[in-house]
Amino acid sequence: MKRKILVVDDDKKTVDLIRLYLEREQHGVLVAYDGREALSIARQSSPSLIILDWMLPKVDGLDICRILRAESNVPIIMLTARSTEEDKLLGLDLGADDYVTKPFSPRELVARVRVVLRRFVQEEEPSPPLQVGDLTIDLVAHEVWRNGELLHVTPKEFKLLEVLVKEPGRAFSRADLVDRVFGLGYEGFERTVDVHLMNLRKKIEADPNRPLYLLTVYGVGYKFRRE
Repeated sequence: MKRKILVVDDDKKTVDLIRLYLEREQHGVLVAYDGREALSIARQSSPSLIILDWMLPKVDGLDICRILRAESNVPIIMLTARSTEEDKLLGLDLGADDYVTKPFSPRELVARVRVVLRRFVQEEEPSPPLQVGDLTIDLVAHEVWRNGELLHVTPKEFKLLEVLVKEPGRAFSRADLVDRVFGLGYEGFERTVDVHLMNLRKKIEADPNRPLYLLTVYGVGYKFRRE
């Protein structure tokens, strides 16, 4: 299915290369060469996905990611020369859905675009909020409420909760959760899942040490309780 994709990079050769490969996949391509232009185009054109460089003139990629994530759920793939684990974690925690480092393979990038788009295809009818015990989980609004109180959860915490709650009772391994929450090819440690899950438990569980919702499956990983 043809999608509208915004490519943001201050290097014209990189933009032209990505555009070439995306157009071969029949996608429509929008381009921006600085952060301010990227924000304007993203808000006006509502792309299906954004490929976003980190180091940009005027507004950097991390700020763009933070701003857009507060405004919409548009999928974002960071494409950057910054390759340390700390850089990747920062980008993902701010709401990026995948993280590709330069130099990169255009074919791999297009494959990742396919995966992320497939993951974010929305149903025609929005899902109603889920009510589980004292929790209300709105997958469309990206909100979690407990006893009527709106909880502050990070984008990655919400994504983790979303993956688990969509298949209650299923035990997910840490590796499965890494792929679904942080994207294919993420090279960080699986313990990152443990950290996010512990933080999420502190927010949604009455007693994080005796969780009712986010359950540990020893020797496997985690699951959301089945009603």
